[in-house]
Amino acid sequence: MSEAATAPAARATIGDSEFDRDTAVTRRAPGVYDTELSAGWTIINAVNGGYLLAVLGRALADALPHPDPFTISAHYLTASQPGPAVVRTDVARTGRTLSTGQASLLQYDEDGREVERIRVLASYGDLGTLPDDVRTTAKPPAIPPMEQCFGPQDAPAPVPGNSAIADRLMLKLDPATLGWALGSPSGNGEMRAWFGLADGRDHDPLSLLLTVDALPPTAFELGIEGWVPTVELTVHVRCRPAPGPLRVSITTRNLAGGFLEEDAEVWDSADRLVAQSRQLARVRLG
Repeated sequence: MSEAATAPAARATIGDSEFDRDTAVTRRAPGVYDTELSAGWTIINAVNGGYLLAVLGRALADALPHPDPFTISAHYLTASQPGPAVVRTDVARTGRTLSTGQASLLQYDEDGREVERIRVLASYGDLGTLPDDVRTTAKPPAIPPMEQCFGPQDAPAPVPGNSAIADRLMLKLDPATLGWALGSPSGNGEMRAWFGLADGRDHDPLSLLLTVDALPPTAFELGIEGWVPTVELTVHVRCRPAPGPLRVSITTRNLAGGFLEEDAEVWDSADRLVAQSRQLARVRLG
């Protein structure tokens, strides 16, 4: 066997990875961007909401004078499909430390009419200029070492809901939150995992928008199967993550009327809380 055949694949880098290519936008006119939604980020044939948020986040990073999302809130209006899309942005305000804008992602129906898929409002700044002053009672989630956790590739049979996105992620779930995959959900509404991108790309603020929505739904551990579509998702990015895998903890405390909330925390390899989110999602009962 040749040396080239046995050499490990090179790690992807920020700016040169599948995630960067699949979230790329091309400016057509001021505030208007063309993009191609990739089928590689689908779950049960639906385009993942965190991936979509990263596409919109990239367009806003170009439209606004500041580089990093500090807070971004998205309302998911209709289901997105792989294929061409347009992002339209509007600058609401610019200031010295923060700028605010809104964006909509649109696709065309079979009659050629624009259909709005997502609408977001976001404030951007420069995470690199923030003071290094942390006062917190938050603690990283207690997750076993990665070699004691399990991913989709470890399942004896296909995991319910597993789709194309699983091939693009390095996902190792805490065994304590895997009862659903074994037919014995805990009922606790928790998911915890080590998280990364399969090609080894390190994380940046835009990939954190994907991270908060990339784990299996907490509804699985409540004994509910099937698609759990996001209605609204708000993400707070707190700092630029250190290189290495992330730890993600997601919890649900209340399911009522067919809707549940998911609260996510994302911690980096330096034990810093780098992102937080809350989303409202719909579940299909019965």
